[in-house]
Amino acid sequence: MKVWRGDANGGEFVEFRVPSDPGMVVLDVVHRIQAMHAPDLAVRWNCKAGKCGSCSAEINGHPKLMCMTRMNEFAEGAEITVSPVKTFPVIKDLVTDVSFNYEKAKTIPPFKPKPKEADGTRRMYQEDVDRVQEFHKCIECFLCQDVCHVIRDHDENKASFSGPRFFVRLAALEMHPLDTNDRLDLIRAKQGLGFCNITKCCTEVCPEDIHITDNAIIPLKERVVSAHYDPIAWALRRVRGKRDQFAPPEAEPPSA
Repeated sequence: MKVWRGDANGGEFVEFRVPSDPGMVVLDVVHRIQAMHAPDLAVRWNCKAGKCGSCSAEINGHPKLMCMTRMNEFAEGAEITVSPVKTFPVIKDLVTDVSFNYEKAKTIPPFKPKPKEADGTRRMYQEDVDRVQEFHKCIECFLCQDVCHVIRDHDENKASFSGPRFFVRLAALEMHPLDTNDRLDLIRAKQGLGFCNITKCCTEVCPEDIHITDNAIIPLKERVVSAHYDPIAWALRRVRGKRDQFAPPEAEPPSA
């Protein structure tokens, strides 16, 4: 196995040879490398059960969880490379700085429930509950963020694009039947939803099989279009006193 070793200043793949037992996953092999050859090899992990999202890496160039990638997936004698996720800055070896995601999370307005009914309760239809339940499966492994080409190869987009993980979060809030916060202007203007061209690469790598593109991103795009560019919806928002916030954007003058 070749493991990338280095820091923010650069690094290289280093080859290690360790015995592999039946049933081992890539994370087991990395731990064995630590025990037998490189005790200072930095790797982030926690549950080893595919539920904490800590051990994200790129295995043979594909974003995966090390704890959920079995060694028997590879042909005997095949080259196996393990490297840090590309989208985020390297701290050391396989550990990256994912604080970008936590800063983006702070920009999302929290859940704001509607007032209780006269009998002191709140009611939801089961179909509304089922619609958002999928989004709560997210383990914040950030593999979807890593594979998203909008920020993977373009650091300059990070300031104005939150990425698929947070579109899932926004969808969970926007589709919640009891939530009253209106985030559509934020989604359009600040979260960068328009950058996504729905290639579904985020859906393909999600270890929880969340249909990020079909069930979160596309419905959000539809809601934004309806709110900002549908003339009837715009008129209703204007009547309700949100003219400035939701008026169609003015055309920018052509560049000189």
